Amino acid sequence: MSALPLTFAEFYPRYLREHSRRGTRVLHFIGTSLFLVCFVLLVLTGRWEWLVAGIVAAYGLAWVGHFFVEHNRPATFQHPWYSLLGDFKLYADLWRGREKF
Repeated sequence: MSALPLTFAEFYPRYLREHSRRGTRVLHFIGTSLFLVCFVLLVLTGRWEWLVAGIVAAYGLAWVGHFFVEHNRPATFQHPWYSLLGDFKLYADLWRGREKF
């Protein structure tokens, strides 16, 4: 990806192209699910270690998907906020059936 898109709406189609393989989407979905579980555990216990665990799980699985399944660089390196928003939008779209694994 080159220069920062003006809007998230311009970024998201690029994001989807970089997450086109089933394995990448499955790994992102599992990682985001683990992050959300860890976030709930943080809220319930007040232990910040859960936040760290959730971040490591989410990014670890996502990067495995990019490097070994998709064979590209994660958008996080150039567009961290749009990438994070894209992760959650794809996650929600997969749950709703708007996107397929």
